[in-house]
Amino acid sequence: MNYPIETDGLRIYLSQIERYAILDRESEYLLAVRYRDQKDEEAAKTLITSNLRFVIKVALGYRNYGVKLMDLIQEGNIGLMKAVERFDPDRGYRLISYAIWWIKAYIQNFIIKSWSLVKIGTTQAQRKLFYRVSDLPEARDMENHLENVAKLADKISVTQDEVIEMAARLKAHDLSLDDLIGDQSRDSFADTLKDERPDQEETLSDYEAQQDLRMWAVNALETLNPREKYIVEQRILAEDPVTLKELGKHFGITRERARQIERSALEKLRGNYLRSELAA
Repeated sequence: MNYPIETDGLRIYLSQIERYAILDRESEYLLAVRYRDQKDEEAAKTLITSNLRFVIKVALGYRNYGVKLMDLIQEGNIGLMKAVERFDPDRGYRLISYAIWWIKAYIQNFIIKSWSLVKIGTTQAQRKLFYRVSDLPEARDMENHLENVAKLADKISVTQDEVIEMAARLKAHDLSLDDLIGDQSRDSFADTLKDERPDQEETLSDYEAQQDLRMWAVNALETLNPREKYIVEQRILAEDPVTLKELGKHFGITRERARQIERSALEKLRGNYLRSELAA
């Protein structure tokens, strides 16, 4: 059974945003500066519309939460607008690397509000379980992955039966990217996201490969000291990362020492991220 979304509305929306080109780095920077310094609404609009495809891609990652896809996209768009308002183009990384935080935050908040307490559960452990099970590739067939069930149950202090029960709830609201948009359509949801423009695949590939690291690094930089922050920005978030040798020269330290500081900073960020996830 297909997930109950407004397929006609989605098809119309996809056709509308196809006309918005994805900006290159220089164009994005100039528009972002114009909005930051002059509050140029047209610049902000262009920044938003050029990234609408990315919001759809993020929203599709939450398609098994039992919420209409168009609602998730709408919430993600609000997050994107908030990101444009706060984006600092002089940090050296692309807008989407920063916006991914806001897009996901708004989508996740909407999901929590949309799901009833009966579905999610009222305890902190049950809320953790809701997200953990949803993120597992084997969530649709949890009964046949009892080893993972046991590990997850032990990790967040719930019973194995609770893990399987949550998986069953989510399984009832699943949508595949291979599902057809409508009964008379030959196009799947995945097909509608294709773009023949030469820079699209490269942009999406880069986004997918680095989004998990960037999404928490950007928002957690303030927990680092100035040297750690600079190293993470230049090595992880920059469009053209510098080498450890260059960092060593910049700070007057050895390449190995720069590597140690980088590793320490990333471990600190990972710890902060895990704590924030467990507190969710």
